[in-house]
Amino acid sequence: MRADAAAGGRTAPGGMDLFKLKPGSAVPEFSATTTDGEQVTRETAAGVVAFFSENCDGCHDLLPSFLERARPLGRGNVLAVFGGNEPEMVAQLEQVARVVQADRAGGPVSRAFQNEWTPALYLLGEDGRLTGTGARMDELPLHTLSVPAAGNGR
Repeated sequence: MRADAAAGGRTAPGGMDLFKLKPGSAVPEFSATTTDGEQVTRETAAGVVAFFSENCDGCHDLLPSFLERARPLGRGNVLAVFGGNEPEMVAQLEQVARVVQADRAGGPVSRAFQNEWTPALYLLGEDGRLTGTGARMDELPLHTLSVPAAGNGR
């Protein structure tokens, strides 16, 4: 699945869609703590929400372009959920995003998005509904994101 995601695939073998929540879907409420100790909720996470994991080749391949495309959006408009123990990758993500460390069960953000694979990218509107999904930043309708997002408290 990770290789398909890195190539931009949206389906797993057998035709199963990797995104359980689709654009227009409401994301359930969640609360999580970032690596900086900041509380994030669905309301303060408006913008790009990205899922990365340690042993994911597609995640490592995506990282340079993700960092480049996320930087101009502003750190408050990007939330990254990271699974695993790779301090260097977390540090890179922290430069452009608020980062939540996932636990073994995925954590509250993963559960809210019903996300089970990486890399996975979502665009969350200020109304708590998804406006896009993708495996690469150019698949998200970033033009719809107001910078800075009003819903993130800045």
